[in-house]
Amino acid sequence: MADEAADRIRDAILAGHFSPGSALREVDLAASLGVSRGSVREGLARIEGEGLIRTAWHRGTRVIDVTPADVEEVYALRAVLDRLAATTARDRAAPEQLAGLDDLVTEMESSLDAAGARLVALDMAFHDAVYAAAGNGRLLEAWRRLRSQVHLFQLRRVSVGSGHYRGRVVAEHRQLALLIRSGDPETLARVAEDHVHSARRALLADLPPGGIAANSH
Repeated sequence: MADEAADRIRDAILAGHFSPGSALREVDLAASLGVSRGSVREGLARIEGEGLIRTAWHRGTRVIDVTPADVEEVYALRAVLDRLAATTARDRAAPEQLAGLDDLVTEMESSLDAAGARLVALDMAFHDAVYAAAGNGRLLEAWRRLRSQVHLFQLRRVSVGSGHYRGRVVAEHRQLALLIRSGDPETLARVAEDHVHSARRALLADLPPGGIAANSH
């Protein structure tokens, strides 16, 4: 039940039902999910381990804010992880994994007119596949601890300025897929980092002063 509670709360946050900075109350969540407060408490603890929520004395449990400082920290760490994942996947990916990356890029291209959440889901699936192809269990675990925050921030990126995202998402991921298949390792490392820093700059450029949460109150 704790796993189910965690999945449903995470999905609700990523679907926008709980905005950045908003409070999450155990009693309300237990009632809406139809589970015990104990299950909700355990589920929240798991999501907190992913960095998607924070618990503070006198403030309770809240969805993380999307502030410039948060963005800088998350994307700086992601750039390091993505670089390692991409270059390792280049050496280890099986043919069917490479084909899977190509298929996801094709699906992105056919979904450019879809809702932003759909494109972001494909974006996340692509990077999940890269980490899986790298075949490094500890690297994959590090990505999973950061993944929910990246997902939330990418959704906010689309919500505050989707033009830049839609204009680049297919080309950038196609380039990554090609380089992972047969590219120069140094070029791949640079492109993988640039891909993350491009996302960081785009989000920061469109982020309201004080961040998302400050402007939602």
